[in-house]
Amino acid sequence: MDVKTGFFYLFSLVLLFAAFRVITARNPVHAVLYLILAFSQASAIWLLLQAEFLAIVLVLVYLGAVLVLFLFVVMMLDVDVEGLRQGFWKHFPLAGAIGVLIALEMAAVLMGGFRATDESRNLAGAAVQAGAQVSNTKALGILLYTEYLYPVQVAACILLVAMIAAIALTLRGRKDSRNVRPEDQVHVRAADRVALVKVNPTRPAPPPPAPPAAAAEEKKA
Repeated sequence: MDVKTGFFYLFSLVLLFAAFRVITARNPVHAVLYLILAFSQASAIWLLLQAEFLAIVLVLVYLGAVLVLFLFVVMMLDVDVEGLRQGFWKHFPLAGAIGVLIALEMAAVLMGGFRATDESRNLAGAAVQAGAQVSNTKALGILLYTEYLYPVQVAACILLVAMIAAIALTLRGRKDSRNVRPEDQVHVRAADRVALVKVNPTRPAPPPPAPPAAAAEEKKA
């Protein structure tokens, strides 16, 4: 076993451990930190496979922006993990059935998407034969939008569902927050917001009262 293969097994083991800890960690902050570790190991594997574009995108986009944002959001929201876990086993059968259905649908779509057509094979072969004339980014784009078009669309749908689910889980009512209904803002009238009050014109201020000592002297005089 050469050095490259040893590094591959090392990065793969750390990646699998980090991915397992992401879904088993009790603290959401620890889960995000393990996810950062998993993405860093995946980036190292991409480097071993000479896919520099994927590796740098994984580091810059996910580690540099998305996961750091997730970490700060999780820390600021202070999610009540114990409250979210209430009723888990009650809804587990329904959630498991939906998960199995989604997995079967994804398998059906991916099996059809991974079957390369003659046209996509010709494009991929042309990209490989071009060598230095075709960059890594261009070859990746050709493969993504020809041979792997269905998996890319499935991944986009999964990310959209995950984003909506994250917003729905964290959107909870708070007593100290003020919510404004958009329909009330649309139907508002100027008379409800602005009131014209009649104010008397400005008058000169009356003279200040005399001090007690001056008033006593005036009485004596």
